[in-house]
Amino acid sequence: MVCAGIFVAAADTPDQPVRDAVGLIEGEDIAVTGPMSVEVVGGQTKTILRSGSDVRVKSGQARISLVEGGQISICGPAHLSVLKSGGTVTVALESGAIRARLEREPALSVYTAQIQGQPVAIGDEPRDFLVGFESAGVMCVRTYRGAMRLEQQLSGQSVMVPQGGDVMLANGQIDALGNGSGHCTCELQIAKAPAVPLPRNEMPARTVESSKEGTVQSSGDASAAGEKSSKKEEPIYTVDMPPLRFDASAKVQPEPDPRLMVIVRRVRVRPTLIFQGRVEEEPVTTAAVVAPPQAPAGTAPAPAHVAPPPAQGSVVDRVRSFFHRLWTRGG
Repeated sequence: MVCAGIFVAAADTPDQPVRDAVGLIEGEDIAVTGPMSVEVVGGQTKTILRSGSDVRVKSGQARISLVEGGQISICGPAHLSVLKSGGTVTVALESGAIRARLEREPALSVYTAQIQGQPVAIGDEPRDFLVGFESAGVMCVRTYRGAMRLEQQLSGQSVMVPQGGDVMLANGQIDALGNGSGHCTCELQIAKAPAVPLPRNEMPARTVESSKEGTVQSSGDASAAGEKSSKKEEPIYTVDMPPLRFDASAKVQPEPDPRLMVIVRRVRVRPTLIFQGRVEEEPVTTAAVVAPPQAPAGTAPAPAHVAPPPAQGSVVDRVRSFFHRLWTRGG
């Protein structure tokens, strides 16, 4: 029974990366630790966050494009962690500010040391909100589209921030909400192509079905675009890293074993080149026409009084010539 349990656990392991992928993160000055995947697409390194990833934005902004759709902008300096269980994403915010824009999916919660925030959609409208820290112990909440339910984790006291609300909390005190106008600014960065290049077969089923429907509707345009893009395709490199380990008692964290890293190179095999044409022979050189030899200069010309031999004519002409010579001799 123990061996059977081990085999079952081993069989479930390959499916785990498909469920815990959070999204792709981009930024100029960021540091990511914990579970993640790194891909090289078109010469650029892409980092995909997984459940348990720890993100630090040292300066500027960063953007997370979620797998299910939607984006989270992080305004630094900021420190947060992301967790995923099923279709729910949890952001544990320690410092900085985030602004999220979500469609119907995924369900998202924001946790701080004292407050839990849950965005609430109005009808089928998207959810757009901001949560951040102005300073230590001063928290800002702003709702652009939809509402936000705030709950004090210690006392269980809750309050609903309506759409368009802008409040500020001091030390997690919900009963002492203040006006947060002018605090915690974080602009939303809209990506032009927020597609997440998940490695291998990690594309969600909903995304695959929608892509199939779009292909059926515009098969002619897609085929033409595919032929153009195939000419510019480059090899795609995927780096699979072992799970990273953190030891709180160690001053220096152990480096991952490079022997357990796997680099996968994906390319498209090009068809064999076939040349068509014909081989022509070299042109044949024509021999020059040789002129007949001329008479030597010393040979004397024939006498002028000697008549040339008569031309051979018909039978009547020959008989007439015979009698003419006979009569001439007799006279």
